[in-house]
Amino acid sequence: MTESQGTRNQRRVITGVVSSDKMAKTITVTIEHTYKHPKYQKFVKKHTKVYAHDETEDAHEGDTVELIECRPMSKQKRWRLGRVVTRSVMPSGGDL
Repeated sequence: MTESQGTRNQRRVITGVVSSDKMAKTITVTIEHTYKHPKYQKFVKKHTKVYAHDETEDAHEGDTVELIECRPMSKQKRWRLGRVVTRSVMPSGGDL
């Protein structure tokens, strides 16, 4: 087994919060990065929006999900849903 065959299935895994599930089999996930500013030494939050493939439409808005890197599925989709880590609490409707 060569070195390239061993690293083929080591895909990146990221965690984020679902910001939209209104598309068919696609979710929008917001990833938050925290890093230290090189000059001011303060911690800065940076947000990145990615599109992910959700075949079973299992994830909903507000859920924390784990995404796995995959081949490009469309112009913007480069990730697929691995698993739903935590579910969002749905408010009881009717009392508006």
